[in-house]
Amino acid sequence: MNDPSAGSDTAAGRDAAAGRSEAAAGAQTAEGDGATDQAQPPRRGKRALRIAPDEAAAAVAYPTPSQEDPADAADPMAPRGERIAKWLARAGAASRRDAEALIADRRVKLGGRVVETPATFIRPSDLVTLDGKVVDGPQRTRLFRYHKPAGLVTTHRDERGRDTVFDRLPPGLPRLVSIGRLDLTSEGLLLLTNDGELSRRLELPANGWLRRYRVRVHGMVDERALAALAQGVTVEGVAYAPIEAGLDSAKGANAWLTVALHEGKNREIRKVMAHLNLGVTRLIRTAYGPFQLGALPRGAVEEVNAKVLREQLGDAAPARAPARASARAPARTATRAVPSD
Repeated sequence: MNDPSAGSDTAAGRDAAAGRSEAAAGAQTAEGDGATDQAQPPRRGKRALRIAPDEAAAAVAYPTPSQEDPADAADPMAPRGERIAKWLARAGAASRRDAEALIADRRVKLGGRVVETPATFIRPSDLVTLDGKVVDGPQRTRLFRYHKPAGLVTTHRDERGRDTVFDRLPPGLPRLVSIGRLDLTSEGLLLLTNDGELSRRLELPANGWLRRYRVRVHGMVDERALAALAQGVTVEGVAYAPIEAGLDSAKGANAWLTVALHEGKNREIRKVMAHLNLGVTRLIRTAYGPFQLGALPRGAVEEVNAKVLREQLGDAAPARAPARASARAPARTATRAVPSD
């Protein structure tokens, strides 16, 4: 004889199983509605993200390491564009480091939304603003030789109100950043470019570019001590790479030296000369890598021919995409404080 309670338990079990299946299906559908039109299980090893409908657009505009652009997820071969910090540098809006600082200060917007991370990707059709002003896309790379006079600081803005290199440039030039830096009292060749990414690359000691200077010093020059600099020197705990230094002429307690170095740490020449009991009274950069000061008049700026630029930079010369049309010019921002020579 059948036990009625057993039959009841069996029916209840079937109903409970059906309820669990419906709940699971509902949960899966809810998960799918937040990210895509079709429910998809999370990838193995990755935690699924629940994204509300009004957050989906933000996830597309501002992908982070934990959020993928749905379009890219659907098509792994789709181009992701370029990281916005690098894009801003190539557009000449700032150096890479300064671009990251601008983003951290919430001054950069993409499509009207504040950019939250330098890892955000940008495509050619995107609209970028800095402090409310449209930033034009990267132009072709341009390089200028500038004969910096003494008395100017190499920055776009000076907190002490001193005149800057960029205040003295003639009108009609693109927004430029410096390659390296010369301090207030130094003069001579300063390279300027509209490509912040190129600036960053050419400043690296790994390029092996020699920076050459004419240096007037006060004091008694020991030529053996100058020659010993070729082995490198440590001053006040700072190790300096080998320096080429030689005596050109001397008259009384004043002398002219030729100094060449690869590294260019902060006030390197002045500190090393002080270590040799020599005071620097004038410092003129005459060459930066293959580019020479030559007979360029003080305060003058001259563009390097595009063909010469390609020949001298070789692989370092980046290919540039055509700029996107824009009604307004990019805002001026501070350049990265590169150690002066």
